[in-house]
Amino acid sequence: MSHRNARLTPRGRLLLVQRVRDQGMPVAHVAKAMGISRQCAHRWVRRFDEEGLAGLEDRSSRPHRSPRRTDARRERRVLAARRKHRCGPAQLALLSGVPERTVTRVLRRAGVPRLSECDPMTGEVIRASRQSALRYERQRPGELVHVDVKKLGRIPPGGGWRANGRGTRPGSKRRIGYDYVHSMVDDHSRFAYSEVLGDETGPTCAAFLRRAAAAFAHAGIGRIAEVMTDNAKNYTLSAVFQSALAEVGAAHVLIRPHCPWQNGKVERLNRTLQVEWAYRRVYRSNGERTRALAPALQHRASPQLPWRTTTDQSAVTNLMAKYS
Repeated sequence: MSHRNARLTPRGRLLLVQRVRDQGMPVAHVAKAMGISRQCAHRWVRRFDEEGLAGLEDRSSRPHRSPRRTDARRERRVLAARRKHRCGPAQLALLSGVPERTVTRVLRRAGVPRLSECDPMTGEVIRASRQSALRYERQRPGELVHVDVKKLGRIPPGGGWRANGRGTRPGSKRRIGYDYVHSMVDDHSRFAYSEVLGDETGPTCAAFLRRAAAAFAHAGIGRIAEVMTDNAKNYTLSAVFQSALAEVGAAHVLIRPHCPWQNGKVERLNRTLQVEWAYRRVYRSNGERTRALAPALQHRASPQLPWRTTTDQSAVTNLMAKYS
């Protein structure tokens, strides 16, 4: 069977056939010159003799029969859950009763785009994916943590356009500003800590770092060795944030400029929060959305799911009172 990653393209296969059939060169010599085996060269020559030019085109590697393939009823259940809930394979496995790896195969077979490529509000494909060839995971909790801020537009009292429709507040031109969701994720255990704060200045980031480190210590991650962030000024130029790093006892690790996927673990948490909390349902006020963060993270903290997250609101309040 030929495939898209075959050593020769259809044009290369035609050259092989021409050299053997038209120029009379030995198959073994042509195969060696073109960097393929004699068996492969004989196969292309035979296929050309039997089918002509059509025999040199790529063919599907899919088997003629797949007796162990997931039945159509279970596939429809997986696809219906994806359309309704717009969540990833881990949650779809819980909702549909189908193993997570099987869910992934069903989604790929059906051509369902990745969540990272879709608009979190509508599910429409709006962007291309960017993946890194280098994947890693540190050996122990606390060896490296990822820190980032996600900016979300605040919701006006009574709800925004999603609650009331566009054009329902024509007289309102007042800017309502943004909320800033600060998050820290452990590279090894995926333990995470998040807060909704009013800005992303250096002092605010420093205070968040102290509270997050205290939350990690409360969870059993006593020492943080390295903190990875992007190159924003609130991290790199803030003396207050650098002082907080020294208090925590952590080194500062910066990603390469304009390469956010290098901080991908916390970026992935940002997208999870965006899809499963910020835009999952319609909120009537900014406070309502903020209060829904803890239950949303608590849901993601299920032992069957990859994110283990601290969300105890009373603990967050106590931490903010202690370290602010």
